[in-house]
Amino acid sequence: MPELPEVETVRRGLADAMEGRRIEDVEVRRRDLRIPVPDDFAERLQGRTLERLGRRAKYLVGEFDDGTVLLAHLGMSGRMVIETPEDAAGMPGRFAHGTGAHGRHEHIVFRVGNGTVIRFSDPRRFGLMTLTDRAGLVDHPLIRHLGPEPTGDDFTGPVLAGLLQGRNTPIKSALLDQRVVAGLGNIYACEALFVAGISPRRKAATVQGARAARLADAVRGVLRDAIAAGGSSLRDHVAPTRELGYFQHSFKVYGRTGQPCPDCDCGGAIARIAQAGRSTFYCAARQR
Repeated sequence: MPELPEVETVRRGLADAMEGRRIEDVEVRRRDLRIPVPDDFAERLQGRTLERLGRRAKYLVGEFDDGTVLLAHLGMSGRMVIETPEDAAGMPGRFAHGTGAHGRHEHIVFRVGNGTVIRFSDPRRFGLMTLTDRAGLVDHPLIRHLGPEPTGDDFTGPVLAGLLQGRNTPIKSALLDQRVVAGLGNIYACEALFVAGISPRRKAATVQGARAARLADAVRGVLRDAIAAGGSSLRDHVAPTRELGYFQHSFKVYGRTGQPCPDCDCGGAIARIAQAGRSTFYCAARQR
């Protein structure tokens, strides 16, 4: 599943193509996504101008000129791909529309005022697109439970420590709880815990004081670096411009079972364990 850096990469690419532009046409080809696409989806967006495309956790949040808000989630395999007029003309070196599995699974197509087309494909149909309005956004059932965004300076050690108080689950599991940290997923939780030197087995409630400060800093830093690298392309992630992310080349622990612990002389090797049905990668010698 795309995690926060991948969704932020998608947001930035789409914002360049869509913000300030009128939606000329919306074609809904399939409605039975994770939640049904509203019957009036196309009608409400056609003719509207996208004023701002934001992000909340792993959700894209599009605000339109009439107060309508689009909430979109990529699910496990969703992609948003931009096709410019030059792409459609088949210029050399461009990717043609409709090739491969994603071309066969396009569910929603947006056409904007400058001739650009944005195609949402999702073979597994765990993604979603729905509508609300500005007044109902904060309390919308999809996002009202979400914890703080981990990319800003207001995500601090004391904030994280407060969220972890009384939690008896392992810290890795707590970090994946979207009520604790919004948008953080398995890859970046493993990487942040390594950077902070904290064992994924440690009880969450014990991550206080200096430990919480180190972990908050590590989360922000890992996410910042991953966003700068365009996210991690392991399975389905591709930017709207069809470029792959390359943060996977910077992984310190994720997927590196048996390899030496990087960046230190602890003599340990990366181990893999299962926690709550997810793979966790860490160095037992370095992380306490």
